[in-house]
Amino acid sequence: MAQAIAVFELSKKYNVPVFSSSALRFVKQTQKLRKGEYGRVLGADCYSPAHNEPSHPDFSWYGIHGVEALFTVMGTGCVSVSRTTADSSDVVVGKWADGRIGSFRGIRHGKAGYGGTAFTASGIVSSGVYEGYEPLLNEILAFFKTRIVPVSEKETLEIFTFMEASNESKRKNGKTILMEKTYQKGIKDAGKLLRELR
Repeated sequence: MAQAIAVFELSKKYNVPVFSSSALRFVKQTQKLRKGEYGRVLGADCYSPAHNEPSHPDFSWYGIHGVEALFTVMGTGCVSVSRTTADSSDVVVGKWADGRIGSFRGIRHGKAGYGGTAFTASGIVSSGVYEGYEPLLNEILAFFKTRIVPVSEKETLEIFTFMEASNESKRKNGKTILMEKTYQKGIKDAGKLLRELR
């Protein structure tokens, strides 16, 4: 998370626009939900593979895909996170400021895929499944042409904060962790990184 904050700080300093995104963000069904075509999203449960990779903190390897799908559907505003961990999977529950609840299931054993369920004002629907890279590549091409980022810094950093808060919850045996406290720690750590680069 600190590295993500530092990258955005450097992008502003050098006037180089950046964005980060999973291909799952631009799945047609996911975008329909984001645009409100099913009415207000009241909650969502998303899942993806979440295999561990020693070079990355938890979820920053494959879990990021399901987490990003969750935030694409739910939007920003998560205020607290708790995580339940087992050998086969992890479940992270986030509470949003408006009282909505969203969850992410990271799958490590058995058959895994990408998807989820959204609970909307008009009914319960699929949150969308992986459709390949073309929708993301179209967004990347538009970004290169316009320099307009398709995913805001705020949302990207909230996704990284969610993952880091879930790691802290895991370290504290499922304790609920406040997102703001986690974010403030990330800012301090990013400051240290940036000072080292000077």
